[in-house]
Amino acid sequence: MIINSGNLAILFRAFKASFQRAFDAAPSQWARIATRVPSTTSVNDYGWLGQIPGMREWIGDRFINNLSQHDYSIRNRSFENTVGVDRDKIDDDQYGIYAPMFEMLGQTAREHPDILVFGLLAAGGTTLCYDGQPFFSLTHPVINAAGAVANVANMIAGANTAWYLLDTRRPLKPLIFQDRKAANFVSLQDEKDENVFFRKEYIYGVDMRCNVGFGFWQMALRSQAALDAPGFAAAKLALSSMTKDYGQPLGVQPNLLVCGPSNEAAAKAVLNAEYLIGGGSNINYKAVDLLVVPWLP
Repeated sequence: MIINSGNLAILFRAFKASFQRAFDAAPSQWARIATRVPSTTSVNDYGWLGQIPGMREWIGDRFINNLSQHDYSIRNRSFENTVGVDRDKIDDDQYGIYAPMFEMLGQTAREHPDILVFGLLAAGGTTLCYDGQPFFSLTHPVINAAGAVANVANMIAGANTAWYLLDTRRPLKPLIFQDRKAANFVSLQDEKDENVFFRKEYIYGVDMRCNVGFGFWQMALRSQAALDAPGFAAAKLALSSMTKDYGQPLGVQPNLLVCGPSNEAAAKAVLNAEYLIGGGSNINYKAVDLLVVPWLP
């Protein structure tokens, strides 16, 4: 290829097309459990997560709810992935060999939110949420019906690989994907660029700004009990019984079981088998959807 600005522009468009094709085709699962929240600044505050009041009969003046305020914010982070292409390869018309590399660049960019979201879900036993407790905890503070502070759990201890039961039908899902800047494909390929002038190397990359955080812990439960019918029933009852302050029911309705490949067979036996081994109907058949995630163990 004759190396000039026109041909380099054509080359950039070809590499970007390879990137975009793979980006668009790559599967993504994070939106099943996380709400995308657009961001226009370096950090978003979520102090209002403490309490969302319910409706009340309107008698007299409106009652102004003073929402519980918590010091919880999500600061955006910058991410990048960069590759180099030898100018001699372009000069020798070997640029076609790089198409798979740019497709991989597109796929990894598409998968990055999944890695962040499910990585945070897996770290929920140690990473704090808005109330200062780990997202999955035995001691979330809630005011009970008597007006006293009580501990509420959204986890079931055990020795097995963790699996998760979620209610994802609310406006705010259990996790938050904060989107500041979408994946952007860029290049340094001008002959005056330092990388080209000194190292005869064209540089291409993708960058994005985002981060992840937790929404309402009451919408998610982690279990390390056995993933079987009794274990599923216990988790479903515990999550369905969640209340807000003063014992008011939250109306949580679990609709999604999330697990990694090691729990896939057990989860399918609980949810996808219409009949039990030995006869009888499976009362958990299609009780919730199943999401098997390669980013979880």
